[in-house]
Amino acid sequence: MGILDNLSPLWIENQYEVWKKDPEQLSEAWRAFFNGFELGVNQPPQEAATLGLAEALKHSGVQSLIYRYRDIGHLLACTDPLSPCQIEHPLLSLDAFGLEPSDLDKTFHTKRFMRQSATLKEILQVLRSTYCGSVGVEFMHLQNPEERQWLIDRMEPVANRGRFDAEKRLRLLKKLKEAALFERELHKKFPGQTRFSLEGGDALIPLLDAAVVKAAELGVTDVVFGMPHRGRLNVLANIFGMPYENLFAEFGDNREYGVVGEGDVKYHKGYSVDLALPGERAIHLTLTSNPSHLEAIDPVVQGKCRARQDRMEEGAEGRVLPLLIHGDAAFAGQGVVAETLNLSQLAGYRTGGTLHVVLNNQIGFTTSAADARSSHYATDVAKMVRAPVFHVYGDDAEAVVHIAQLALEYRDRYRKDVVVEVICYRRHGHNEGDEPYFTQPLMYEQIKLRPPLHSLYEMELLGEGFAEEELKEVENEVAQRLSQAGGKSAEPVESAFMARWSGMKPGTEKVPVSTSVAAASLLELSEKLSLIPEGFQPHPKVAGILQKRREAVLKGGPLDWGNVESLAFATLLAQGVPVRLSGQDVRRGTFSHRHAVLFDQQDGSSYLPLAGVGAQGAFFCVYDSMLAEFSVMGFEYGYSIEAPEALTIWEAQYGDFANGAQVIIDQFIVSGEAKWGRSSGLVLMLPHGYEGQGAEHSSARIERFLELAAAGNIQVVYPTTPAQLFHVLRRQMLQPFRKPLILFTPKSLLRHPDCVSKLEELSSGGFKEVIAEPPAAGEVQEVLLCSGKIYYDLLGRIRKDQVQGRALVRIEQLYPLPMDLLREELQRYPAGVRYSWVQEEPRNMGGWRFLHEPLCEILGVVPRYVGRPEAAAPASGSHRLDRVEQERIIEDALQR
Repeated sequence: MGILDNLSPLWIENQYEVWKKDPEQLSEAWRAFFNGFELGVNQPPQEAATLGLAEALKHSGVQSLIYRYRDIGHLLACTDPLSPCQIEHPLLSLDAFGLEPSDLDKTFHTKRFMRQSATLKEILQVLRSTYCGSVGVEFMHLQNPEERQWLIDRMEPVANRGRFDAEKRLRLLKKLKEAALFERELHKKFPGQTRFSLEGGDALIPLLDAAVVKAAELGVTDVVFGMPHRGRLNVLANIFGMPYENLFAEFGDNREYGVVGEGDVKYHKGYSVDLALPGERAIHLTLTSNPSHLEAIDPVVQGKCRARQDRMEEGAEGRVLPLLIHGDAAFAGQGVVAETLNLSQLAGYRTGGTLHVVLNNQIGFTTSAADARSSHYATDVAKMVRAPVFHVYGDDAEAVVHIAQLALEYRDRYRKDVVVEVICYRRHGHNEGDEPYFTQPLMYEQIKLRPPLHSLYEMELLGEGFAEEELKEVENEVAQRLSQAGGKSAEPVESAFMARWSGMKPGTEKVPVSTSVAAASLLELSEKLSLIPEGFQPHPKVAGILQKRREAVLKGGPLDWGNVESLAFATLLAQGVPVRLSGQDVRRGTFSHRHAVLFDQQDGSSYLPLAGVGAQGAFFCVYDSMLAEFSVMGFEYGYSIEAPEALTIWEAQYGDFANGAQVIIDQFIVSGEAKWGRSSGLVLMLPHGYEGQGAEHSSARIERFLELAAAGNIQVVYPTTPAQLFHVLRRQMLQPFRKPLILFTPKSLLRHPDCVSKLEELSSGGFKEVIAEPPAAGEVQEVLLCSGKIYYDLLGRIRKDQVQGRALVRIEQLYPLPMDLLREELQRYPAGVRYSWVQEEPRNMGGWRFLHEPLCEILGVVPRYVGRPEAAAPASGSHRLDRVEQERIIEDALQR
């Protein structure tokens, strides 16, 4: 039955009249129908006389057929080396469009097709070869018609095939030989050792080789790679040019001199190189070190790229390319992929588009695709950001290379993410000691019988007239290089402290640095920060805050937290230090204390007071992030390892929100230097304090960071005054090394009348790791050691009740714990004094378990513990009970 069989002629006539007056009132299908009808009517009389409604419908049907092939032709694409190709699909059959085999030789007039007129057979040939061959394309979800047409114009005229001359084809064969023979050599030299072989996905090597060359042609000067372990060694050897002998030495485990810190397994390590390319071009490649959390590297690479782009002049997005390689199971299964995609077009995080290569070996460890995802394709998540997706037959090396080049051209034009999924297989198990037949016997029976890709391509070239001797010479050259490498010693590894890190030192050598700033400079900067552009109308309360800050500086105090934080940023900017701050709601500040960005109440325009105080090109950037922690913290970590000259800060909305980024903390921040020699100066600002807001908004999990602290890997600081914040932020950038700074910041103390500082505390002195105070009156009977907000609760009760004989000692830096300084301060108190450790966190949280042993060592006695009992949740969900508990802690601490 045709589509008109159940419709009355009168209804169609009415619709036709509507179309003539306003085509937009009808659906796209009916607009196409009447366009075709009109085309027939407007032909010369002798043709129009023979062209009835049925012929008009056929013209319309052809137009719909073209659209549908572009839309779902990928469902017929022959892209899986392990499955037979599907020949027909009911939605793409001729009768689905009211067409018949007898129409194949008829000429039809088309719109937005490569030819205005063509036979149906010619149209089908173009559509099938373009969308149903070795490449399946998903692009009709793109909302911009120009993007869709741009892709159509580059795919259909060439049937989605590249044009390769003899030289390029020989280069492609060489890269396939390199990929295969490298794996064979490793298997021969180091049988049974885990290497996460690339075999079955060999096309990745010519894909990346072509991508690097194409990127350089498009003006890219830096490519930053991120990839998991599978095929990583092959990429290092055959794309980055890492000497074979170095990789062999890794397998021999005889590179002690090259190990930095604790080191890491060979298939996690990074590398960088400057490559010389044909045509006197050069390009810098970086492979970022990656843990076994497969997709955790994604936002880190984005952050590294953004840091490089921020240093460049105009056109930076075109010069730095993020290139991420994924596995199919991880791309579909891990949420950080969606988070990173969501960052791609945000102002504070965009990098001008990423080339995503999904190496789909159709199995995740031992899990089949049916158990790994609910979506049809592993790549479906990419459509959330309207990225085009190319699915490519992994055993068609030329198709793989062609699509990689097309994808880069798209990224270069539209500065958007693009996905190339190479559908291949895994010749061995998950690793070289794994038996894949246990779980996928049928799949691996097929794989066992399948020739490797380099053999398939070699046979193809032989069939097209290439000389057998010429092709054999390609293999001999690769084999000879591998053989020669076996007798060489490994080349020295370059230090990680080069280029922008050349002025930094590894380690944590304590070098005195001056963090004070002259009062005159502070007054001048405060004046600049209080200026509001003429005609700009901020919120009256915000204008009042700025005015009060200025007046406080003029009077020498009291200076609150928000005021001093702004001054700390301003002084660094004035010294040429860029400042980047990001996180959820950081522009205003979760607790409305910052106001780094002002908004005009009439037109909504914005103004950044700190943006005007930078010297030597130093910039101030503050970005409200999307509602995610994992990806955003990973981005900022990546930024920090690429930009040691910048103060890079990630702030949590509440301190416990860092839980959502625990992978970044564990795998990168606290261990990256030990594993890979990569230092980071990232600052985590984590609001912490018990104010009766429940378990989720109280604790930044001090205990977790202290548990992860070792060998001077991080700094853990809980400052109690604005002046302490000022000096520790400045110390972070002025000391001659970079270490992550975990900074516990206040909530209620932001407006506490006692949590203030004087101007002279900023213009003299520095950060105090321990602050010891004598008792208000009388002899010392007990020393109360504490950290953070609990100090103000104790101080307030001592003052209120005029408690005597109690001395308060604040440990401001919890790690590295200043043992000598702490010992020196505590030795000032007379023998026989009782010592207590006071905290508001439960006994199994906070600093107690970390400080218990060192305090016993210093004091020679076990200090009394005062705090909440052990608990599973950080705090009570009842405000009343929380206040009762807090009151009990203070009572216990000050008991007579």
